[in-house]
Amino acid sequence: MNGLSLKGIYKVFGSARAVENVHLDFAEGELTALLGPSGCGKTTLLRMIAGLETPTSGSLHLGSRDITALAAHKRRFGMVFQNFALFPHLNVRENVVYSLVISGTSKSDAIATGERLLDLVQLQGYGDRRVGQLSGGQRQRVAIARALAQEPEVFLLDEPMSALDAKLREDMQVELRLLQQRLGVTTIVVTHDQREAMTMADKIVVMSRGKVEQVGAPQDIYHRPENAFVADFIGKANFYDGVVEDGKLRVNGSLLETNSPANFINGSDVRIACRPEVPCLGRRDVAGSQLKATVTFVRDVGPARDIHLKTDIGPMVVEYARGEEQDDYHVGQDTIVTLPLDGLHVFPEPRQDAS
Repeated sequence: MNGLSLKGIYKVFGSARAVENVHLDFAEGELTALLGPSGCGKTTLLRMIAGLETPTSGSLHLGSRDITALAAHKRRFGMVFQNFALFPHLNVRENVVYSLVISGTSKSDAIATGERLLDLVQLQGYGDRRVGQLSGGQRQRVAIARALAQEPEVFLLDEPMSALDAKLREDMQVELRLLQQRLGVTTIVVTHDQREAMTMADKIVVMSRGKVEQVGAPQDIYHRPENAFVADFIGKANFYDGVVEDGKLRVNGSLLETNSPANFINGSDVRIACRPEVPCLGRRDVAGSQLKATVTFVRDVGPARDIHLKTDIGPMVVEYARGEEQDDYHVGQDTIVTLPLDGLHVFPEPRQDAS
């Protein structure tokens, strides 16, 4: 087994800590997404894994080997950059086999490998075309085939789909995931797109300000966020500030009941998150906190409808998937909204210097 392990990784640029005390394990054959906003340290971390940056402290291990000081070209890690970095003066096949040719592989073997890889990424018959004749999605496939040419032990991708249009990006996410599963290569993808991470990854690493906030399977992170940052960054949520009062939550004068497992001292300031698919509109048969509400806006996006509400605890968005039983709500309509007991995530109020 050749899993990748990061132990106590720091990266400092001057007085700025770009990556701080990161401990991570990447299992063999697993696809992991490094997810977070711009500037959170995810690309710096990927560059250290690739050998393009040297950690200020800490170590990297591939299986039992310490590769911290190993040069990038000796790591046998394939990498796809954000801009793909293809050679415009070479045709598609020459781009794919370039690394094989310069490493001394015979021309016939290199060409055979190139054709096999082009077939793998569904570009049969494109070998003689110039890069400039390809679409964005096709160029991405060429970059992937080139990265796979040397049979990498670890496959690294730095926001590889950010330049693609929305529909093509979603199609390529599925294609890349299916390809990765077929090859079984350990893969790490950097992205700031939480939908992309949820679609592709076995495991998500959520980062903020150089630190790891949470690691877990996509659905675990979505349904069980460990802090307010993760709840806000992964998916959508309604947020409210409140105070713990005798096991309940006081928000703007209203008391909310909750089954939240968090134990807070009476009087503690807390941050409360509620996913938009959780509240129940117009129903009194659900156990939880009922609030009076007025519809302020209805957003219909085809497969789902967002109902915007004014409530006693503040603005709220309730989302219904198409086909679910629901009334036709209209602006100005008065109704009730119920927050189920298990539908609230409660976190300590973040300090002002960490917000």
